[in-house]
Amino acid sequence: MFEIEAERPEHGPAIEALLDLSFGPGRYAKAAQRLREGNTAVPELCYVAFAGEGAERRMVGALSFWPVVIGGVPGLMLGPLAVEPQLRGKGCGIRLMEKGLADAKKLGYRLVILVGDAPYYARVGFGPVPPGRLTMPGPVDPARLLYRELDIGAFGQAKGPIVKAVDAAKAS
Repeated sequence: MFEIEAERPEHGPAIEALLDLSFGPGRYAKAAQRLREGNTAVPELCYVAFAGEGAERRMVGALSFWPVVIGGVPGLMLGPLAVEPQLRGKGCGIRLMEKGLADAKKLGYRLVILVGDAPYYARVGFGPVPPGRLTMPGPVDPARLLYRELDIGAFGQAKGPIVKAVDAAKAS
């Protein structure tokens, strides 16, 4: 039902429209956005999903991953994940995440965080960060700060602030 492919530069306008439709202008005020500003998504981990055929084919989903340092541990931040509203609950978001997480593991990433709805993301293995363990660059509902190990034990040493990988490199 969904065809997933690597994001290409020409997808940019359709992705932005999908993000606007999914999150509205408030998306720029979220704490997770602070980790995307001045950062670059990992190109090999940016995807789009299409539905339909021929003239009916249209972009219905998008997902990207961003390099971050999670309490001292190099990793990724998943998101934004956007799916056309009328197709939510049909498996597109889950398929995008399954592909992205599998590819991230193949590329050697060990740990992923995100800010989102715990019951939904639990379907692909995410769980809540223990209270007070990590901090975001802005206010976040602690119940929505989630993590997933791609390598068992990767979360063990993570404690403290979540920062952009580029900022962590400048500080060292």
